[in-house]
Amino acid sequence: METLVKERQDLFLALYRMVLGLLFACHGAATLFGVPGGPQGGAPPAFAEWPGWYAAVIELVAGGLVLLGVATRVAAVICSGTMAYAYFVVHQPQALFPIENGGEKAALFCWGFLLIAVLGPGRWALSTLRTRQEESLAR
Repeated sequence: METLVKERQDLFLALYRMVLGLLFACHGAATLFGVPGGPQGGAPPAFAEWPGWYAAVIELVAGGLVLLGVATRVAAVICSGTMAYAYFVVHQPQALFPIENGGEKAALFCWGFLLIAVLGPGRWALSTLRTRQEESLAR
């Protein structure tokens, strides 16, 4: 089993990165446009309303960048910071633990994106594919 995991480590990292980015982008799309599944937690925020509208734009754009593997580390740090802000400003004042304050998603997204920022996008990312194509053309 360990050999299989080591051989497929890049694939597992890519799948993790893509799923995390997709879920985050979907959350932003739901908040901004009501799709898929409608706005989370009520009506969509008004244009340029702090922090709801800005957070939703970050979720959609940065989540999409992580999904595709473009500017992944920077986008992942922004996503992680956004969720840390959401946790400590919105959820944590209500109660200490995420299970009590409803901040499980924010905490999981925060740590998940921090992991992607540390590990990078992996081999199966658009930025990595572009780099490989440029290297092969240079030869």
